[in-house]
Amino acid sequence: MIHPHTRIQFINDEIGYGVFATHFLPKGTITYVKDSLEMEITPEDFENYSAAMQEVIEKYSYIDERGVRIVSWDFAKYVNHCCNCNTMSTGYGFEIAIRDIQPGEQITDEYGIFNIGRDMELQCHYSNCRRRVGPGDFERYYLQWDEQLKGALGALLAVDQPLLPLIDFQAREDFMAYLQGRAPYRSVYNLKYFPHFASNGVKVGK
Repeated sequence: MIHPHTRIQFINDEIGYGVFATHFLPKGTITYVKDSLEMEITPEDFENYSAAMQEVIEKYSYIDERGVRIVSWDFAKYVNHCCNCNTMSTGYGFEIAIRDIQPGEQITDEYGIFNIGRDMELQCHYSNCRRRVGPGDFERYYLQWDEQLKGALGALLAVDQPLLPLIDFQAREDFMAYLQGRAPYRSVYNLKYFPHFASNGVKVGK
């Protein structure tokens, strides 16, 4: 589920739709939670769809650490990538604002975390744009992402969190233990999909 203080808006024919903040969302705000209504499509199920449907699923889903494609039931699926993104997925299974987001600002994400199987060309106007995201991004950037996420998680308890009740119990226990100094930080690297390990039921991560 996307944060309630957001709306969907058409941008242009090239980009399509995007998601925009309707209120000020401070750094540390949980902006997306995978709830029980999200559609899960396993690799086996994906192969049974037609080529046309596979294209739609790939466009509107992300791949989690199990290799399962997640399709949001609400307009969270319209959040676009930006190399200067303002939200990012955490190793705890939710997304968080890594800097303040102003009213009317587009909510943007880091697609490099989504286990993309092939390079994707980007439509970005920032000078630090990578020009593409792809399979090698996890290894290149996860340490940088972790530093941004640690700063955001440190502000989590100081801001209003309407999505907090939707986070499953174990994930909430885990990040609270980290914030209280009772457990180590869980790296975003835990979201990386390892097909050869996942098929054998082996837990991986750093």
